[in-house]
Amino acid sequence: MKENNDYIKKLEETIAKFMAPIGGIPFPIAIKAISGHKVIPFDKRNKQDMDLLEKLCQAADIAGKQAFQDGIFRKRPNEVGNDIEPYVKEALKAVGLRADTPLTQKQRRQAMGYPDIEVIDSYDRITYLECKTYNLANIGTTQRAFYFSPSRESCKVTANARHLVLSFQIEITQRREQQAYVPVHWRLYSTDSMVVQVKHEFNANNRQMYRPEALLAEGSI
Repeated sequence: MKENNDYIKKLEETIAKFMAPIGGIPFPIAIKAISGHKVIPFDKRNKQDMDLLEKLCQAADIAGKQAFQDGIFRKRPNEVGNDIEPYVKEALKAVGLRADTPLTQKQRRQAMGYPDIEVIDSYDRITYLECKTYNLANIGTTQRAFYFSPSRESCKVTANARHLVLSFQIEITQRREQQAYVPVHWRLYSTDSMVVQVKHEFNANNRQMYRPEALLAEGSI
């Protein structure tokens, strides 16, 4: 009996350690492990990269000004980032870049998940662009701002590419006599030196959860 209790205790301790977040993982290593593709560092000495940067800055200005003019109407500020993306896509096309929702590795266009936009420049190079929004008061905190699922099935990274984040500072104002969110500043970041953490989770499918022998009660409405 004692041996069985000791085994259970060790098993619980092992699972607890396994479930603890693993931090300090370089983003390029995480992407390579999930997708099989490399994160190409952005090189300020490279003319093609600087040409791309100029176009991206132009697009950020265009997208920001249009969204500022229109205003974004959402109940919660964390939903604003979804509405910025269409402005960015249109602006990227306006400056001569090709922009679309990336295909998954199963060749399906999927809006949800990282990254938001696949950009193809005049040199036919792919760059993945993630659209974000931020509150200036929170930008230096440990609040989660970036995440992606470690799943090959839903992975939208299908090529070696640069990985960038375009984030807009959001403020509250009035548009059409309603409360609206508007971008007032933007920042473009490279993620090739970013570190991430992975947090495991327990999960169960429908068959495992909805077992007849576990049913305690039910009723019709």
